[in-house]
Amino acid sequence: MQSAVMDEALALARTAATQGDVPVGAVVVAADGEVIGRGYNVREAAHDPAGHAEVVALREAAAVRGTWRLDDATLVVTLEPCAMCAGAILLSRVRRVVFGAWDDKMGACGSVWDLVRDRRMNHFVEVVAQVREDECSSLLREFFSEHRT
Repeated sequence: MQSAVMDEALALARTAATQGDVPVGAVVVAADGEVIGRGYNVREAAHDPAGHAEVVALREAAAVRGTWRLDDATLVVTLEPCAMCAGAILLSRVRRVVFGAWDDKMGACGSVWDLVRDRRMNHFVEVVAQVREDECSSLLREFFSEHRT
């Protein structure tokens, strides 16, 4: 299931890249396997500093559900969530985060910080890292090689 959903997250990440944004895609999956939220980075297109793929996907999932509580859901994302997204994950009560590439500059699910598993928080999130890491990392490397010359 994780690998198949990561296919969709990667496709969403590619959409972000075509719009000039960092290629990150995210999918929210309910416990029964139904996709209830999708998102990709829209910071550039929407001029929105909170327009991260995870936030977009969580907002859509909450709208589909009619509640902000996503406590049986899994978030699948191509890049390790940052601190802002980790906060949104905690506040939405997502059960599990599955991600592809580590973010060694801004990651908040085990690399730089580990906010989603901090014992001081009132919610604990399971983390599954490095799912199709090579593909996710490659997409990011290609994007930045073209945009940072």
